[in-house]
Amino acid sequence: MDFAFDARTEELRARLLAFMDAYVYPAEAVAEEQRAELSSPWDTPAVVEELKAEARRQGLWNLFLPDSTYGAGLTNLQYAPLAEITGRSPQLAPTALNCAAPDTGNMEVLAQFGDDAQKKQWLEPLLAGEIRSAFAMTEPDVASSDATNITTLIERDGDDYVISGRKWYISGAMNPDCRIFIVMGKTDPDGADIRRQQSMVLVPRDTPGVTVKRAMRVFGYEDHYHGGHAEVVFDRVRVPVSNLIGEEGGGFAIAQARLGPGRIHHCMRLIGMAERAIELMCRRAVAREAFGKALAQQGVVHNWIADARVAVEQLRLLVLKTAWMMDTVGNRGAHTEIQAIKIATPRTVVDIIDRAIQLHGAGGVSQDFPLAELYAGARTLMIADGPDEVHQRSLARRELKRYV
Repeated sequence: MDFAFDARTEELRARLLAFMDAYVYPAEAVAEEQRAELSSPWDTPAVVEELKAEARRQGLWNLFLPDSTYGAGLTNLQYAPLAEITGRSPQLAPTALNCAAPDTGNMEVLAQFGDDAQKKQWLEPLLAGEIRSAFAMTEPDVASSDATNITTLIERDGDDYVISGRKWYISGAMNPDCRIFIVMGKTDPDGADIRRQQSMVLVPRDTPGVTVKRAMRVFGYEDHYHGGHAEVVFDRVRVPVSNLIGEEGGGFAIAQARLGPGRIHHCMRLIGMAERAIELMCRRAVAREAFGKALAQQGVVHNWIADARVAVEQLRLLVLKTAWMMDTVGNRGAHTEIQAIKIATPRTVVDIIDRAIQLHGAGGVSQDFPLAELYAGARTLMIADGPDEVHQRSLARRELKRYV
């Protein structure tokens, strides 16, 4: 087996690593200073726009999108090590490269399922980084881990759809540049096939009846750089039928097509988060002394660092295998591997970051290091895009089928 990256990947990795060192890491502290001076906590610090301009100038833009008509045309295997690098600074780097969720998934949906008018109106400005977007699926009143539970109604009324429902943890919705929602709801709530009841429609944020009620916190963080996570009410919101994405009843299939790449992107970035945690752990260990010797000489610290390195190498190989399978046999053919990385990666990275926090003592839970925020992000991914237990259930059933 050949584990080497191809020439294009190596070239992009070198450019991206240099971009991170020269621009992204220095911008982390600057962004926090600028944020304190903004009139709204949801406004974007000026340094973020500077990073975006520089990334675009260097050709480090829309790397996530495999469709060469709209994106960089990279395979999943080529993009994997690049996404890992951006995961080292998850608040800034993905946004700087226009590779941040939920916009990435929304652009993939529009590129794959949108019609020409939808692509012109919404996909093109998203690709240009001129606007942001949100994906509205999760609801507070039902177990949204089972997407067939959603209760938001999308009712046909002549040439319009009328949308009523309540969503929450709608990523990106607090960002003032968010212009469009992709909303999943039921167009056929009594249909015999529960996976054909749902549809997706485009809802401009300024449509009458759309109310962004509040920002939802994640472990106390408001996640400003991703545009926050909002509770949104749709009160008889009226949009033209032409805002339907794909066909009526196609919402569940579109969601699955969207979530497959999203899951592997999250896992790629998680590995970068783990690498950042290991680096911080090692730097702390050699710089601090306790009980008469450096932390780096304590046996338990050796164990933490060694175990973290082994775990990351295992995860990376599994994620790269998954990316390769998605490229060669498609998302459906890589279903087991996608679920495996979605189960293994967040929980392992949470443990690595937890050890790094422990090694930093009080500093680990403070704002002076990125570890607490990294922990919150990694822990959330044990729920987002399907909780671990749902993936375990599906993966186990697939395994058991061979023996029944």
